[in-house]
Amino acid sequence: MKTIRRDYSAEFKARVALEAIKGLKTVQEIAAENHVHPTQITEVARETEPARSSA
Repeated sequence: MKTIRRDYSAEFKARVALEAIKGLKTVQEIAAENHVHPTQITEVARETEPARSSA
């Protein structure tokens, strides 16, 4: 049985990354609320960080 790969929108990634960067919740809490793996939260936040510093 093949699993379907999820494709997350840019809005979803931005919202999740912003939550992670703010640091008000742990990565575990954000991941549980959004039904994604904690590693994905970290990766999205890391991808967003250079864009924030150049703005």
